[in-house]
Amino acid sequence: MAERRRAPAGAVGPPDGTTTAAPRPARGELKGKGQRTRRAGLAAAEEVFGAVGYHDASIVKITELAGVAQGTFYLYFSGKREVFDEVVADLNQRVRHAMSEATRGATTRLEAERLGFAGFFRFTAEHPALYRVIRQAEFVSPQALRHHYETIIENYIPPLNDAMDAGEIAVGDPMVLAWSLIAVGEAIGMRWILWNEAHEVPPEVFNEMVTIISRMLGGRAVTESSSIAAAVPKVPGRVE
Repeated sequence: MAERRRAPAGAVGPPDGTTTAAPRPARGELKGKGQRTRRAGLAAAEEVFGAVGYHDASIVKITELAGVAQGTFYLYFSGKREVFDEVVADLNQRVRHAMSEATRGATTRLEAERLGFAGFFRFTAEHPALYRVIRQAEFVSPQALRHHYETIIENYIPPLNDAMDAGEIAVGDPMVLAWSLIAVGEAIGMRWILWNEAHEVPPEVFNEMVTIISRMLGGRAVTESSSIAAAVPKVPGRVE
């Protein structure tokens, strides 16, 4: 039987526990207009990086889209690499929040997975730059890429451990299970959100994915999947 992991200190996160230098001024010091300006810069950068890629993106394109002066941009970000890393971190925080909100009220691990992935697909449909920016990070900022995934894993392991302790799902290595579940969701989202003209996961595909996930979880989740098969949440398409 695989050894259970409890995410000990140092087991997750970037090797040195750091990313890039913090934006100036510090986020906690921003209020009112400063917060709105920084938010506008991040939103514009997300759109530009998603549309043209990191290497063809420029501060000029980002500031024009954000409607701010270049001098103002540099009050919050030191340059293109830093704003890219901040976009990765921002997308990470928002997609985790979207999935967390979607799982509110879930009473079983399988239901949490089902609702969480529905939330993930909704977010992806609304923010297609998520896939594009994260894929670019492999070459532009590998540390930001690793931090993105390991932050997700760090938050994924505890509820999987709880479900194992409760006898709800099969006992195994929660870290391996978490990475496997992420792989399933990302592949389904890429095929049916990004590559599908409707920008949505068809109900029959979503239902089949939940069945596969139930088998991955094992335990009571396998029998539970048949009882929720009819309750497939609608995953709306992206509004162009």
